[in-house]
Amino acid sequence: MSIWFNKHLRLQDLTPMLEGTMSEHLGMEFIEMGDDFLKMKMPVDNRTKQPYGLLHGGASCTLSETVGSVAAHLVVDSNKFSCVGLEINANHIRSARQGYVTAIATPLHLGTNTHVWDVKISDDAEKLICISRLTIAVLRKAL
Repeated sequence: MSIWFNKHLRLQDLTPMLEGTMSEHLGMEFIEMGDDFLKMKMPVDNRTKQPYGLLHGGASCTLSETVGSVAAHLVVDSNKFSCVGLEINANHIRSARQGYVTAIATPLHLGTNTHVWDVKISDDAEKLICISRLTIAVLRKAL
């Protein structure tokens, strides 16, 4: 059973959310959406590397926060609620120098006021690059 609020949502419906954002600047793309997960990819290139030629940890955190925040947004009625990052942590397991990294966000907790998302980032060889946990505040919009 799908966790998404809009049961008719398609992956291509998400792309406009990235226009004019840091996510677009870093080359992020949505690539898959399942009943209880969302996947994005990001290139490892001059925009996402640190000075030593490795994927920047901040770029990994940005990818994690993006995929997790969008996933949280898709779970709630966005006419009534906003989802914002409350806390993120990341364990950088190994580095990447080229290609793409792929992040998959799955929920650990979907509460009324908070969500906790697990985000795993892997390289093209499907080796784990980063494990992140993202806590989201679910805020009621003013009427």
